Amino acid sequence: MSDVDQNMVLKWLGLHLTDQVGSKTIGALLEHFGSIDAIYEAKASEMTRIPGISQKKAIRIIESRRDDKAQEELALAAKLGVKIIHFDHEDYPDGLKRINDRPYVIYVKGTLVRQDKLAIAMVGSRSCSHYGMEQAGRLSHLLASAGFTVVSGLARGIDTAAHRGALAAKGRTIAVQGRGLAGVYPPENKDLANEIRQSGAVVSELPLTFEPISNNFPARNRIIAGLTLGTVVVEARRRSGAAITARLAMEYEREVMAVPGPIDSPGSETPHRLIRDGARLVEGIDDILEAIGYLGNDMEKYADAKSKETIDKVEATTLDYTQLNLPDDELTIISNIDKHPVHIDQLIKRTKLNAGQVNAAVTKLQLKGLIKQLPGNYFKAKTGI
Repeated sequence: MSDVDQNMVLKWLGLHLTDQVGSKTIGALLEHFGSIDAIYEAKASEMTRIPGISQKKAIRIIESRRDDKAQEELALAAKLGVKIIHFDHEDYPDGLKRINDRPYVIYVKGTLVRQDKLAIAMVGSRSCSHYGMEQAGRLSHLLASAGFTVVSGLARGIDTAAHRGALAAKGRTIAVQGRGLAGVYPPENKDLANEIRQSGAVVSELPLTFEPISNNFPARNRIIAGLTLGTVVVEARRRSGAAITARLAMEYEREVMAVPGPIDSPGSETPHRLIRDGARLVEGIDDILEAIGYLGNDMEKYADAKSKETIDKVEATTLDYTQLNLPDDELTIISNIDKHPVHIDQLIKRTKLNAGQVNAAVTKLQLKGLIKQLPGNYFKAKTGI
């Protein structure tokens, strides 16, 4: 890490570690001053002009610049193999940028990659049934096989099944912890956390040595919802972390989906209520792909910048899609779609891919803003339209 990068991390960490200064306060400071550098240079008298920042809190922020907390945290992160990603960092997740109560600093063990923009949350009860575990594992395995990142909370029960399903498919999964990354909660998932780190990431916004307490988990749930295009609830009681995650996903205008269960099971309370309220009923991966496919028309502005630049510069009739660095299945699909509508059955026949592969690929191409779905399951290229 260069001196400039380290200095930037220390500024963000210093603010993040200041007592009684959370995301709301940091957001207000950033909106008022415009940058972390300007916040760092600001005087207490300037900070108190912001509603909600008292003289006492402003002085606390000023004093944080002179203590050693940030240096100590950075040194511990290096020792533990933890990467600290702040709001201005190039690896800061796009999904979190689009929520108002975002964390401005996150800790990461493992890696976050561009593919993680296409992520689905799989959440549910710690005290779940065999049926719930089976469905969470099955759906996560299918999603990971189709190239999606599965996000969950590393908790017992449904979360554990979701992570293991994605790992069994040799896919990516992200675990968001309700404690600092100096430890693992629950402790019996230590080996699972290590596996996740090898093919994904374990993430937290909490300082490294923070212990798991009940107040941490609702805040953890907003990160799960914010990182993803949609949330699938498998089994959960009415008052549960999964219900909170689903509510937050709705607030963030992400898709909410639910797996139905037995009518006499307490774990069916939240999924059935969500379905009655308009959530997508999920029986298989096609239901998930169809649900998030409708987001495609609104996702173009979040498409990869390099792809967007290429599309802007090249006419649709001459566009070489190999320039977009797409995975093989997506490249095969888009090479068989032009400005004339093509039915999905024709795509299956032309590409010789199976229906699941084609459905997954067209969904991801929609989310990247490259193709558009028309009525009757027809698709056409969005460029040159």
